[in-house]
Amino acid sequence: MLDLKWVAANIEEAKSRLRRRSPAAAEALVPIEALAAERRALIQTFEAQRAELKRSSEQMRALKGDEAAQLRARLKLLSEEVKGKEHHLKEIEERIEQALLVVPNFARAEVPDGDDPAHNAVVRSWGERPAFAFQPKQHDELGEALGLLDFERAGKVSGARFAFYRGELARLERALVSFFIDIHRERGYLEVLPPFLVNADSMRGTGQLPKFEADLFKTATEPPLYLIPTAEVPVTNLHRDEILEGAKLPLKYCAYSPCFRSEAGSYGKDTKGIIRQHQFQKVELVRFEKPEASRAALDQLVEDAQEPLKRMGLHHRVVLLCAGDMSAAAAQCFDLEVWLPGQGAYREISSCSIFDDYQARRASIRFRPAPGEKPQLVHTLNGSGVAVGRTVVALLENGQQADGTVVLPPAIRPYMGGLERLAQLTT
Repeated sequence: MLDLKWVAANIEEAKSRLRRRSPAAAEALVPIEALAAERRALIQTFEAQRAELKRSSEQMRALKGDEAAQLRARLKLLSEEVKGKEHHLKEIEERIEQALLVVPNFARAEVPDGDDPAHNAVVRSWGERPAFAFQPKQHDELGEALGLLDFERAGKVSGARFAFYRGELARLERALVSFFIDIHRERGYLEVLPPFLVNADSMRGTGQLPKFEADLFKTATEPPLYLIPTAEVPVTNLHRDEILEGAKLPLKYCAYSPCFRSEAGSYGKDTKGIIRQHQFQKVELVRFEKPEASRAALDQLVEDAQEPLKRMGLHHRVVLLCAGDMSAAAAQCFDLEVWLPGQGAYREISSCSIFDDYQARRASIRFRPAPGEKPQLVHTLNGSGVAVGRTVVALLENGQQADGTVVLPPAIRPYMGGLERLAQLTT
């Protein structure tokens, strides 16, 4: 969430900065504009009356008799007016705060302008596209031909956008989770296994609520619990309402979790295969940083997310997203896009974002720079390290052979009991 006091005092500048994202983002401030004006006028009269109350209280010491009684009556009335305005001010600020919950974050200055992926900037690439002496197939065709993916029965059991993994492909998904976690533990991340159901406060803290409730699955209990769309939610909220010790920052966590998304508004998009499903698995990286160190931490986060892809030899590129293509909470974002030869396209496999103090303000996560100093809001960052299902897609398409089998990268084979390739399932 944006800083209430700053937005209320700088409404036009806030609109200008939000227009970099979209006209709709700036329009989200319209309900706040009138409240901000009312707040400013109320503060002026409140401060004037409070100053008068202080002066009158000092005068009381020198008065006696009727004059003192009259001033005492005036002080009582003035005190009640000040309390009333203080209460009214609190109500207005609560209304502004509720309105700010649906306002996106400001984009950092180095984020390019633009409103769609065509304006994103390729920063660098790693590795080479594999060459094939045959026409490469897409992952779903490969998986079904080998008997390793079953969409028909998953549809019977659950509906569209679900899949059964079978045999060694199920084992590969499990192996990739361990492979990713081991890499990130090597790189200084503390492994946590979070809850997969969270309360509304947790969803609100990372920005999913109230704006994106349509994308979430939730229980029928009262109050409801939400199935997490990413481990970012429980892991970021791990320190909600806490003051961290500055000397212990940064805090770096990695977490495996299943993820659940309704994909509202994406009907007809990526319905084929396992690119965009209602349920998938991911390893997430979350960092809590001092503000002065957070931008360098974003570059490190991107490198950490790249490391599993490099070890598997998967060609990919790093893309800086434009202002209109970032998530609402992000201040800056780099996507890692892996090459899929079957599709002949790059597809996102990780998204690494810095949120500045946007999430920390919502979740009240602060740090004390030194003993006795005033607490400050931390900066939060997160990134996929990486999406497991999309890695399976990449391995199937990049490792496919002319005979329909799939060669696995050497780095993953120890996690597969030495298995070198995926072949036809015989059961």
